[in-house]
Amino acid sequence: MPAEPPLDTPVARHLWQARYRAGAAESGIDTSWRRVAHALARIETARREEWENHFLDILQGFRFLPGGRILAGAGTGEDVTLLNCFVMGTIDDSVIGIFRALERGALTMQHGGGVGYDFSTLRPSGFRARKTGGIASGPVSFMDVWDTMCATIQSAGVRRGAMMATLHCNHPDILAFVDAKRDPRRLRHFNLSVLVTDAFMRAVAQDEPWPLAFPDLPDGNGGETIWLDWPGEAGAVRCRVARRLPARDLADRLARAGYESGEPGVLFIDRINRMNNLWYCERIAATNPCGEVPLPPYGACCLGSINLARLVRDPFSLQARLDTDRLAAVTATAVRLLDNVLDATRFPLAQQRHAARRARRVGLGITGLADVLLMLGIRYGSDASLEFAHGTMRAICLDAYRASIAIAREKPSFADFRREPFLGAPFVQALPAEIRDGIARHGIRNSHLLAIAPAGSISLLAGNVSSGIEPIFAADSRRTVPGPDGATVTLPLTDYAVRLWRAMHDRSDGVPDALVTAADLPLEAHLAMQAVLQPWVDNAISKTINFPAAIDFAAFSGVYRHAYDKGLKGCTVFRAAGERGSVLMPAAQPTCDGGDCG
Repeated sequence: MPAEPPLDTPVARHLWQARYRAGAAESGIDTSWRRVAHALARIETARREEWENHFLDILQGFRFLPGGRILAGAGTGEDVTLLNCFVMGTIDDSVIGIFRALERGALTMQHGGGVGYDFSTLRPSGFRARKTGGIASGPVSFMDVWDTMCATIQSAGVRRGAMMATLHCNHPDILAFVDAKRDPRRLRHFNLSVLVTDAFMRAVAQDEPWPLAFPDLPDGNGGETIWLDWPGEAGAVRCRVARRLPARDLADRLARAGYESGEPGVLFIDRINRMNNLWYCERIAATNPCGEVPLPPYGACCLGSINLARLVRDPFSLQARLDTDRLAAVTATAVRLLDNVLDATRFPLAQQRHAARRARRVGLGITGLADVLLMLGIRYGSDASLEFAHGTMRAICLDAYRASIAIAREKPSFADFRREPFLGAPFVQALPAEIRDGIARHGIRNSHLLAIAPAGSISLLAGNVSSGIEPIFAADSRRTVPGPDGATVTLPLTDYAVRLWRAMHDRSDGVPDALVTAADLPLEAHLAMQAVLQPWVDNAISKTINFPAAIDFAAFSGVYRHAYDKGLKGCTVFRAAGERGSVLMPAAQPTCDGGDCG
């Protein structure tokens, strides 16, 4: 593979200077890598120089892309967190509890972290408050307060941090939540997801009525009570039913909101909790803003992605192959690097430090998958592409677990490790016997190891490799990014693999035969790719199913049922219509003379 200058695109140079460069002393991205490698190797008590060299080796050439906060903050001495995002604590259903939660979110965002909240604990609009007798305004109204806070924090020049809001599918205000972002001016700083239960999916399939209920509603709001597992509660609690509606009506409303606004997404919360490696000591009701790390209260995500596009040998040839030996080495070193981040980072809140270090969750993922497939001559969405993705993610998963076991032989296992219940977790039970035996003998350093993030900005920094596990958006496109003065700048992009192919063939246009873009793929292909990877990802996967603007609602509406049936933990959709889709735009494509585009 030909050598290339590290920052060889306008958008990469722009992003490094605007987001990741730590002052004028850094003359290039290589100095940024050295800063990060040195800072994270200082955590080691022995062989520091050796580990610094190992860390630098995987960072150089963009073989491993640490989360943006790590690259921007490690070794700078600034009072910022190195962790991309957090799930905040349970919101107490009182004015004091609500504004205490708001304060903690503001402090976290001030340090550069995104935040996730579950608003299911707030009583529905129109019902009386327990203590004052006043009328509650409901969770969605308080989300507006959070949205204003986020905008205010960002206006002060703090690094942008997104927010996630979740609401349980039984909550009486679920329809208001589902419809909230149909108004494009509302909740602009939030991503929204509905906590969808197995019971709801059964009710939809069987066309049953669905209860909207809340714990301990006053008797005057309805006489029927039911028992439900509720966020913020240790187990099932008595809930008073406010009303019932057909489950299919709610499902249709959810699908229509996704069709019109792209939100909310869905989180299959029972599956998330059932598959959680820490099922025995925590309950989850929210995720980080992009959905790839389900977290308990005050949990944090520590993210990084292996750039598969930089691990291909002899691309676009009959000998093209993934360097599996190098992949295994990068995986093992990346696990240790991310584990060190948990000790090197500052935490905005003491509760976050406690939660992160008790579990030592990390989220090692991949990016550049679509580019690798193109380099290997495999069409994204084909059976061959699914087989390749499945095998590659399996190898990464097993090597990551082996690495974490090896670290536990010299450093303690995570504090909440309990041998028998951990080995009884469904994900762990599906691992090979040699890994389970290693955990039984030596413990394991990290409760979770894998998560596939969108990896958007860092993939642009690495030369515009295809982000995460998404298909290539377009061979050529334009990207709108924030400029240094706050104004937006639109920059040209060419996909990394396409650019490499053109350079190898001394061309300025054209595309390889195997190119498949996001717009070319049917729904089933998107879901199939996510589904073959999920068995080897112990956190979750951020994947957006892109639909063309012209798709009719009938063809769109079954997406969540398909995602559930395929065993996914969540589903996010996007239909580029109206004001949406303006950040990334396809460029005009050249005409292929005589059909010769490859």
